[in-house]
Amino acid sequence: MRLSAAVLDAPDARELAGFYVRLLGFVVREDEPDWVHLRPPDGGTGLSFQTEPEYVPPVWPARPDGQRMMAHLDIEVDDLAAETARAVAEGARLAEHQPQDDVRVLLDPAGHPFCLWSADGAQGSGQ
Repeated sequence: MRLSAAVLDAPDARELAGFYVRLLGFVVREDEPDWVHLRPPDGGTGLSFQTEPEYVPPVWPARPDGQRMMAHLDIEVDDLAAETARAVAEGARLAEHQPQDDVRVLLDPAGHPFCLWSADGAQGSGQ
């Protein structure tokens, strides 16, 4: 057994997959109307996206009355400031709540939180 991909629901699978192609440099391996599967160019675990018409984005940070985040992506970067700016330029938005100085929480175009962190002083998001 091996993990092949994590799957993110979105109102438009292709739109969200396009964001992660630009952000991570992954390549499209499958592209169907409501399903897109991406893989890193050198192999490894991929990301898949599925169109879900009833998708409700999670609320960050969590609130008792909001849709809860069930998982998030941690993405290691070499330059936290530069990659945060690039993610925003590609369509992410910086979350208002930033719980750590050495991690940046962003929201992808569908509202999924993800964390950028650098090995230079950061151990991961721990969110």
